[in-house]
Amino acid sequence: MQIKPECIPCILRMGLSSMRELDLDEDTVRALFCRMAEIPALRCGAWDITSPEIIERVMKIIISATEDADPFCDLKAKQNLSILGIEPSLRRLVEDASDPLLTAAKLAILGNAIDLMMVDSPADMEKYISERLKAPVPKEAYGNLRDRLKDCRSLVYLGDNAGEIVIDRLLVEIIQDLYGPEMVYVVRSEAVLNDATLNEAGAAGLDKVIRVVENGIDGPFPGTVQKRCSEEVNHLLNRADLIISKGGGNFDSLSEEESLRGKTAFLLLSKCRPYCRFFGVGLHDLILACPS
Repeated sequence: MQIKPECIPCILRMGLSSMRELDLDEDTVRALFCRMAEIPALRCGAWDITSPEIIERVMKIIISATEDADPFCDLKAKQNLSILGIEPSLRRLVEDASDPLLTAAKLAILGNAIDLMMVDSPADMEKYISERLKAPVPKEAYGNLRDRLKDCRSLVYLGDNAGEIVIDRLLVEIIQDLYGPEMVYVVRSEAVLNDATLNEAGAAGLDKVIRVVENGIDGPFPGTVQKRCSEEVNHLLNRADLIISKGGGNFDSLSEEESLRGKTAFLLLSKCRPYCRFFGVGLHDLILACPS
């Protein structure tokens, strides 16, 4: 999805809040923010561009200034540890559910709240999940997902954020137990915001239950563009019967890939008004979109 007017203040706010997370001095913050504000798309100079493309430029500014290729490494470790602490209780929710697949899918979507892009990301994820787990997902889309999984032999799961990937593991395990497809979990090659890399996937224990690979994209890009992925990931995407795409960055970029639309299920939270309009949902609703 190409950017909308709402994306411009959102990305600028994200750039500022990201710098505050790094505890940079005020002069540095001002200087870097001025550089971000000069990006043409953030000056209404380009509309045929996706948010992840702009965020990549924002991240390059932060990385060059901090001389740190993974400036949010410590934050990601804390997010993983926090969700690992509540993982046993989340696992029980899945095991005790009348429909474990539905519960695991809803948990995975709720995990999308762990995001540097969200200034109001919940401080207590366990409380947040308990309050929101009864929220509905579209019955038709869930039925489509279940039907696609029944016939699925090869599945690619595109991950998103640290912490969130701990919850993804529950969905991965349920899919394996119920349907047994060949599965691969894809993470970022280069660090960007709090998105998961191989380091966070290993800390979450994902590599113990599923093969984990890097996407091969040569930049701090918080999404998935097929032509920038490695030859291996391109092969996996092309041969997959089903792709599960987590999060807004993957949706924004991957929804532009026409060849993959018919086999991609999007799982994310409705974090902004453009998503509300696109999916026909309310703000912060659970989004599950899957083709029949």
